Amino acid sequence: MASELTYRGHDGSPSREEGGTYTAKAQKGWLLSASYTRRVGLLLQDQRFLCVLLGIALASTVFLAAPLFSPSSTSTVGTVHLPRRPAYGRWDPLVDGGGGALDGRLAGGLVAGATGGKIPLGLRRKTMRILVTGGAGFVGSHLVDQLIGSGHSVIVVDNFFTGRKENLAQHFGNPRFELIRHDVVEPLLLEVDQIYHLACPASPTNVVGTLNMLGLAKRVGARFLLTSTSEVYGDPLQHPQVETYWGNVNPIGVRSCYDEGKRTAETLTMDYHRAAALEVRIARIFNTYGPRMCIDDGRVVSNFVAQALRKEPLTVYGDGKQTRSFQYVSDLVQGLIKLMEGEHVGPFNLGNPGEFTMLELAQVVQETIDPNAKIEFRRNTEDDPHKRKPDIAKAKELLGWEPTVTLRRGLPLMVSDFRRRIFGDHAGDGTTA
Repeated sequence: MASELTYRGHDGSPSREEGGTYTAKAQKGWLLSASYTRRVGLLLQDQRFLCVLLGIALASTVFLAAPLFSPSSTSTVGTVHLPRRPAYGRWDPLVDGGGGALDGRLAGGLVAGATGGKIPLGLRRKTMRILVTGGAGFVGSHLVDQLIGSGHSVIVVDNFFTGRKENLAQHFGNPRFELIRHDVVEPLLLEVDQIYHLACPASPTNVVGTLNMLGLAKRVGARFLLTSTSEVYGDPLQHPQVETYWGNVNPIGVRSCYDEGKRTAETLTMDYHRAAALEVRIARIFNTYGPRMCIDDGRVVSNFVAQALRKEPLTVYGDGKQTRSFQYVSDLVQGLIKLMEGEHVGPFNLGNPGEFTMLELAQVVQETIDPNAKIEFRRNTEDDPHKRKPDIAKAKELLGWEPTVTLRRGLPLMVSDFRRRIFGDHAGDGTTA
């Protein structure tokens, strides 16, 4: 009888080949053997502490190396971080999430750290989030037009004491424009990069409002521009007026509330600059005219234009020999923006050095509107300055700014706007140069 080979493996089952004989089944690899597995398990069990340390070291290595291989320098999705606000000009609301206490954005339904990390200088956008107080007023609305046209996001704060919503109607619906009805004498919390502070009634509230806006600028690290006035020179004993002239102001006169209020506002602005290292700019604005002026605001240009259109006498106070300089609103807006974007604090005179007496101004209005308009003389008002003319050498040298629109060029544009508004055609309320 032929001999048979008996397989004596672990399962005790023979393996039959095609020839009917039995051969031994190949053994499993040593790595997979049960005895080896048991031995490794026992070894690891005895070295638990070492394994824990190895695991911690491996996890730490992966965590620290992750940013090096990330496609961007953004924070991990799902986190919200609280970055320190960078220096002026390096933070972009459109890039860095629009500001706010938590610098994150909704991206794909997740709150992310967005792009709060460092951004190459060449890729940073120049658009900013800008607050304009008094932005519904005459000068403010023209400034808003220019800022929106430059691609910035603008927030207007106005209590509509003298401003009008119609001045800003062209921006309603624009996602980069916001309008808030608010009085600056009350605190306001916003996140912005620049503040143009134009809101200023002729009362002590201009000091309170300036304090509030300076506090806001300090809190968020915004650059602050104060629109002061040539009235800080009072009835000047120096002609023309340079920025180093301290003025000749009656502190208890009928005009003092506005004059001294602006002088105090300048003082506060410089105090914040020195004590809190706040970036500030100061503009001293001289007489300005143009479309969107309040028709009955009492200013000499608007008075003359409205009176001539209504066929009323042009009222000249005193002998009409007192002088003023008149700049068109577009020139002023360019000066304000150059000042804000420049590196000099100021103060800077922003005005047209072209000097006119009140009688000469009345004659220009006659030539433009009605040659037959009559001139009526009235008693002069108290503390009315005899001369007012800016020296703009400093603005020319340091800002590269000077006015370009003459009175005879700019006045017809204002007259056209007034004519439409006085006679009921509101289609032209938004007239600009």
